[in-house]
Amino acid sequence: MNGIVSRQGAAVTAKPLKLGFLGVGWIGRHRMKAICDSGLGEAVAIADPSEEMAREAKAIAPGARIAADLDDLLCEHLDGLVIATPSANHAAQSIRALEAGIPVFCQKPLGRTASEVKAVIDASRAADRLLGVDLSYRHTKGMQKIRELIRANALGKVFATDLTFHNAYGPDKPWFYDRSLSGGGCLIDLGVHLVDLALWSLDFPSVKTVTSRLRAGGKRLGQAGGQVEDFATATLTLEGDEVVRLTCSWRLQAGCEAIIGAEFFGTEGGASFRNVDGSFYDFTADKLLGTSRKNLVQPPDEWGGRAAVDWARKLAREPGHDSACEEFLAVAEVIDRIYHGEE
Repeated sequence: MNGIVSRQGAAVTAKPLKLGFLGVGWIGRHRMKAICDSGLGEAVAIADPSEEMAREAKAIAPGARIAADLDDLLCEHLDGLVIATPSANHAAQSIRALEAGIPVFCQKPLGRTASEVKAVIDASRAADRLLGVDLSYRHTKGMQKIRELIRANALGKVFATDLTFHNAYGPDKPWFYDRSLSGGGCLIDLGVHLVDLALWSLDFPSVKTVTSRLRAGGKRLGQAGGQVEDFATATLTLEGDEVVRLTCSWRLQAGCEAIIGAEFFGTEGGASFRNVDGSFYDFTADKLLGTSRKNLVQPPDEWGGRAAVDWARKLAREPGHDSACEEFLAVAEVIDRIYHGEE
């Protein structure tokens, strides 16, 4: 593989990774540009059912070949494949690539259910190929700082965590509202980031109990039926009786474009991660003590493509399976339990 470091640590070549891109809408193009700009990889082939999207991607990577589909991409001698297609396709497409010996970086959610996610991880392990997922908020400077505080015990014992992701808009593509295609509504779209941030920040503790409420149009949803939720709230009780509360929504009357935050409360202090003025991109982070706060991070912070670049950097060092991808299953299992309802 180009740009890969062998298991013995010797550099095979200094050339950029030869990468394929399946799905090059806004997110796919953004991740492609981030990796290419890093110098770690180059787009050699792209595929998208929209000719317009493919043309826009080729404008970013003029040397890339426009491929017909996944089968066509798999005919290339790729070092890795970046997938940014509708959610229903993520698991099957990732598995096909991995079984063909190609490492994968996939948009979230990796699967619509925990069983789909497990199947992808199993394929990564069997093929001994690297698997990454675009859980991008981990890579903000603010959350990195807060995790460092928690790990250093600077907050004491963290006993409560509150996480929020309200979006004043809803998705503009019909498949988001078809449960069979999306796997769910705002929870699997936005809440997956909240679950991941909570578990990742706290080093993936076991979750003892889960209670949840899902709503659509203000009315509570039952477990049956195909309607997806536009408001979700859940409480997780962790192995040490710590409490995590999360809430997310589409089209909330929020008074701004978005409300995004994560707050961690410990016996010796707290920490807060918040978006600024309703922004989807600008965040501030503070350490809290009593009635005072100390700022840790201010915008700007170009974090959006860091997860993709981090995957490419790992891939350049070692293309094999990374057991850290088991974290993706832990997140998916909690999402499943929230959808299941009260325990």
